[in-house]
Amino acid sequence: MSGFGAERAVPGAVATAILCRGLTKRYGDVVAVDGLDLEVRVGECFGLLGPNGAGKTTTVEILQGLVPADAGAVTILGMTWERDAAELRQRLGSQLQETKLADKLTVRETLKLFRSFYRRGRSVEEVMEMVGLSEKRDTWVVKLSGGQRQRLAVGCALVCEPEILFLDEPTTGLDPQSRRQLWGVIAEFRQRGGTVLLTTHYMEEAERLCDRVAVMDRGRIIALGAPRELVASLGAEHVVEFGLADGGRLDEGDLRRLPGVVNVRTADGKTYLTVRRVHETVPALMQLLAVSGAALSELTTHHATLEDVFLSLTGRHLRDE
Repeated sequence: MSGFGAERAVPGAVATAILCRGLTKRYGDVVAVDGLDLEVRVGECFGLLGPNGAGKTTTVEILQGLVPADAGAVTILGMTWERDAAELRQRLGSQLQETKLADKLTVRETLKLFRSFYRRGRSVEEVMEMVGLSEKRDTWVVKLSGGQRQRLAVGCALVCEPEILFLDEPTTGLDPQSRRQLWGVIAEFRQRGGTVLLTTHYMEEAERLCDRVAVMDRGRIIALGAPRELVASLGAEHVVEFGLADGGRLDEGDLRRLPGVVNVRTADGKTYLTVRRVHETVPALMQLLAVSGAALSELTTHHATLEDVFLSLTGRHLRDE
C-alpha cells in the first residue's frame, strides 16, 4: 500500500488543526457532550478513547459539521462551519462509524463517485493502491469482505487529499489482519503530514497509532496525554487480576500491604492490583490466600494499559456500556 505522493503545502497553515471550547450537545435529558474542550495539533494522530455512549461519535459529528452543537465554539484549520463550510468540506476526509456504500457499484466506480465531489484530489488508481484494493477494482461492494469495505470507506475519505482525516471506530468488527492493514494506511497518511482524529475503544489501537489520547466518559474528558504518560500515571507497570471462588473475600488493607502493590480496586466481582514487581506480589498473594482460606477462581497478570487507566478513573471497564 503506497503512493501517497508529495506532501501538500497548505497556504496559511496553522499549528492547531482542531480547536473546540465548551462543546455541549443534549438529546432530550441526555447530555451527550458536556462542556468539552479539545485541541488537536497539525500532523498528530489524536485519539478519543472511551466506551460506547461516552460521546465520542457525537463529538466527531459536531467537529465534521454534521450535527450542530447546543453550545460552544469549533474552529477547524482556522475556519468555522458558520463561515467556511464549503471550503472545509474540500479539505476534510471522513470515515463514519457506519459507511453505507451502494452494493452494486464496483470499487473503482465508488471511488470515482466520491472523487467527483472535490475540486482536487488523487486519482482513483492511486487511492486503490493506497488501500490495497487494486485487485478488487471491478468487484461489487456487496462482494467485499468487512475489512475490504472498511478500507474502501477510508479510501473514499482519502480521495480529496485531506488535511484532516476523521476516523470513527474504523476497525470495529474487523479481524486482526484487516485491522493491521488499516493501521498501515493510517500510518502512511501520517507520514505525509496528515492529521488524524480517531475514535476507538481498542486500547492496542490507541497505544499503537495515537500521539495523544483523550479518555472520554459521559461526555467529558477525564484524562488527556500521550498513552505512555497516562499508563505511567498509574504508578506501576503491571496489573494482577484475580477472582475468588464461592464469594470469598480478602481484606483490602492486607492486599495494600503486599510487596510491590501501588493500588487496589474492584470491579465486576474481580480485584485488580496495580503492582511494580509481579514476581514479589504474586507469591505473597498466594500466601495470603492460604492463610485466609480463600480459593482463586482465576488469576492473570498483564502490563498496564489504557483500559486500566479508565478502570482506575471510573471503576468501570471501557466496554461496560
